[in-house]
Amino acid sequence: MVFGATELLPGDAVSAVAGPSATEAERAAVRERLGLDRDPVTRYLEWAGGALRGDLGTGYTGGRSVTELIADRLPNSLLLAGLALAVALPASVALGLLAGARAGRRADRAVSTGVLLVAGLPEFVLAALLLWLLAARTGLLPQVSLVPLGGTPLDAPEILVLPVLTLAVSGVAVGTRLVRSASAEVAASPWVEAARLRGITGPRLAARHVLPGALAPAAQALGLMTGALVGGAVVVETVFGYPGIGLELQQAVAHRDIPLVQGIALVLCAVTLATVLLADVAARALDPRRGSPR
Repeated sequence: MVFGATELLPGDAVSAVAGPSATEAERAAVRERLGLDRDPVTRYLEWAGGALRGDLGTGYTGGRSVTELIADRLPNSLLLAGLALAVALPASVALGLLAGARAGRRADRAVSTGVLLVAGLPEFVLAALLLWLLAARTGLLPQVSLVPLGGTPLDAPEILVLPVLTLAVSGVAVGTRLVRSASAEVAASPWVEAARLRGITGPRLAARHVLPGALAPAAQALGLMTGALVGGAVVVETVFGYPGIGLELQQAVAHRDIPLVQGIALVLCAVTLATVLLADVAARALDPRRGSPR
């Protein structure tokens, strides 16, 4: 699907490689060198065969190995998603548990309304708002996430604040709704009602009776949220110019660099599937019914 969608876009990589002033003969030579003169099915099958052997090909622009480029940029994106998850995960659990344990009450309505409003904002809009508020207007943070030459993002931690905050806020909006749904279902169960009748309320009720039953479904939901954070990095990295795999993907699409687009899409899918798998394993381990007699 990625290959087909990229193939249908107008233009090709020849313009980016040959330059706007290239003659038709030069453009034809570049097209032949890149293999773009062959039919799409043949090109796709060659790429797929190489991918099965661990070879993701060579990018059209720059002539760099796709595998090497991804290995260089992916750690930056994983760092961004990991820091965002470290902020979003506890906040989502706390807010979702608060709303779910008090379903239908004032706290639930306030939390649900707030996260619904934030969830309705596209990530690029949220990023632009934070950029204007914390960087352009106040000058507290850099507007562009430029990594020091030869260094890593951790060498200049201030460049991480806005991208991480954007991803974390979006993640909290999604994660809170998922945890709230799981918690509300548990809070309406007979054993929680029995605990309320025994006089157990407030944080004690939520921590001892609602949270254990909600952990398993919440883990699966938050696994999907984690995968969404990795995918959301594409937009956030582009807005802030952060040197991660998302920015590379945006540039590859702009240059119609099909091998690079396919390689990055494949890696993002693999990361998402691995995250969902780990979440399923965690949900099974956290399920209080696991191992109980039938």
